[in-house]
Order: sequence, then C-alpha cells, then structure tokens
Amino acid sequence: MPSPDKTERQWQTLLAGDEESWESAPSSLKARLYSALIRSQQETGPLASLDVSVADGHDVCVFEKLVQIAPVGDAAKSPFFCTACHARILAEHFDNPPIFWAHCPYVQFKA
Repeated sequence: MPSPDKTERQWQTLLAGDEESWESAPSSLKARLYSALIRSQQETGPLASLDVSVADGHDVCVFEKLVQIAPVGDAAKSPFFCTACHARILAEHFDNPPIFWAHCPYVQFKA
C-alpha cells in the first residue's frame, strides 16, 4: 500500500494537469452512469411526467413524444422509458453505438 505522502503526491500530480489533456470517458461508461443515476432517482419517487419535462423546455425522444401526446394520465408518462429502448442497450455496451434518434440522451454520449 502506498504511503499517505506518495498518495497525496499522486493526487496533486493528477489534479495539477491541464483539463484539456484529460482523456474523455468512454461513451458506454457515460451511458451506464446515466442509467444508474436515473434508476437511483426513481427510488426517491416518480420522475417528472413527459408533459412537465416538455413544458420546462426539455427535448424528448421520438418514443417519449408518442407517449407524451397519448391521452393517458401522468402516471403513465413518468416512467424511465429508456429502460425498454434498444438505444440504451446499445449505448451501454458499445462505445460508438449505431443510434441516431433525435433528442435521445444516449446519442449525446457518443464519441
């Protein structure tokens, strides 16, 4: 185990570097982190409905838009729809997934 002084020096060296030289995280890691954050957010209560998200100016993917315009209640419009989407699965397993849906959060993580 490294000594506390050596560990401290390693952290200082790491943090003293130029942010522009930092390597970006793989898109599959970003996608898995995003999914995990949304799942943990769901544990604290329901997500905002799609109507609320759109009213707040957030874009929704084509599949969420179909649910958002459907004549169903808010409870049906607040699950994490990406759970059932193939784009999430591809994004979590490939670093450059072949997904191109407009406003899909997982497309934004692509390298």
